[in-house]
Amino acid sequence: MKYQAPKTVLCIHDLSAMGRCSIAVIAPVLSAMGHQAVALPTALLSTHTGGLGKPARLNSNSFGLEAIRHYQQLGVSFDCIYSGYLALPENQQLVMEAYDAWPDALKIADPVLGDGGRLYSGMEDMLPAMRQICLRADLVTPNLTEACLLLEKPFPKEEVSQETLKELTQALSGMYRETLITGVRQGRDLVSFGCGEQEFAVRRLALDRSYPGTGDLFGAVLTGALLRGNALSAAADAAAGFVSDAIKHTDPAADPAYGVWFEPVLGHLCNGGI
Repeated sequence: MKYQAPKTVLCIHDLSAMGRCSIAVIAPVLSAMGHQAVALPTALLSTHTGGLGKPARLNSNSFGLEAIRHYQQLGVSFDCIYSGYLALPENQQLVMEAYDAWPDALKIADPVLGDGGRLYSGMEDMLPAMRQICLRADLVTPNLTEACLLLEKPFPKEEVSQETLKELTQALSGMYRETLITGVRQGRDLVSFGCGEQEFAVRRLALDRSYPGTGDLFGAVLTGALLRGNALSAAADAAAGFVSDAIKHTDPAADPAYGVWFEPVLGHLCNGGI
């Protein structure tokens, strides 16, 4: 049997120890898909920041810079640089240094800024840094709120039509190369609309449950599928399907703050699956 070397992904996200989000879900998902996930935490948190009280927190920018230089000394080559939540504006430097160190890597930026039409708490100073990162990324994956923030457009007060979603995606693509706006509610569906080699929409029936960390699950599967050679549209479809399966395998009575039970469905991502 011929074995293929795993793709290596530098994951520049926070590490929330509890709550099933960020690196805590990204690393196992990428591993299940046959890739090597290298964690570069922007901050260490006892939990995520959405519904579990005020977490213990350790910012790790200096560690990240030293780690990047260590990897350069080792001669490590990364196939992908996948960034997300930045704890401080200074974390922009982590992403930029990684981009400079490995210019041929696929650069995927999830501009974690807000949701539901508003910025997350403490993210007021982060927008300029996120814009600069997105300008250098190969693929940008905002939700609707983040797309509006990046474009400096007001958040829609009514349900977003397909035409409006298309216009937003095209506007982002004019600034940030390939784009994918994720998780937009349209009627009974959740829609992700992308613009790669061609425009496409991925639809799934929206479930009446909401969990933190599903965006990270989506982004991790998307990244893993792209590194397997899938087109952006196919990768987005695989990601939407996995998140839907994970939610279905989560007990509706469980506290949603602790995230979806993705562990039982990780096997779906192994070779021969997605």
